[in-house]
Order: sequence, then structure tokens, then C-alpha cells
Amino acid sequence: MLRYTLMRLGVFAGCLVVVWGAVYSGIFPRGFGDSNFLWVLLLSLVLSAPISWVVLRRERDRASVQIVNRVDRMKANLEANRSQEDVVDDSARAQGEAAASN
Repeated sequence: MLRYTLMRLGVFAGCLVVVWGAVYSGIFPRGFGDSNFLWVLLLSLVLSAPISWVVLRRERDRASVQIVNRVDRMKANLEANRSQEDVVDDSARAQGEAAASN
């Protein structure tokens, strides 16, 4: 997941540099007043989102598989802990009932 996040930030940084250059060279319009930096930031974000969606598809799929595997392992561990607690509880009750009947 860290690798995907770093790659996504890299795509955003690349778009930021390209948009910054395009705005200052006059290809894209400048923002109003002091909002130029915000304009460049938002335009970079809008451009980087679809690029990341297409370019990083494999990495995103690999990260989601890792997350699903981790969640499945955690669910299995929780279920194993629950079943162990049930066994201990059942044996304690059986011993308590055996002692009470004697």
C-alpha cells in the first residue's frame, strides 16, 4: 500500500510541475488574484486522478489483494480465538457441573 501511495504522489507531483509550467507559460489561465497557487493545485489534482486510475491499475489491484489477504487472516485468527474460548468455557462448565453433582 505504501508503494501505491508513493506512486500516486509521484503522479501528482509530475502533474503539479507540468501544470505549474503551463500556467506560467500562458497555456493555462492564471487564477484570480492571490488564488493562483490554489488553482494550480486543484488543476493538478484533477489531472492526476484519471492518470493514476489508468496508470496505477495493476499496483492498486495488487495492494487490494494484500489488504484482502490480511483481513482474511485477521478474521481467521479471531474465529480461532473464539473457538478456543468456547472450548475452555465448556470444559470449565463441565468441571463445575461435575463437582456440583458429586
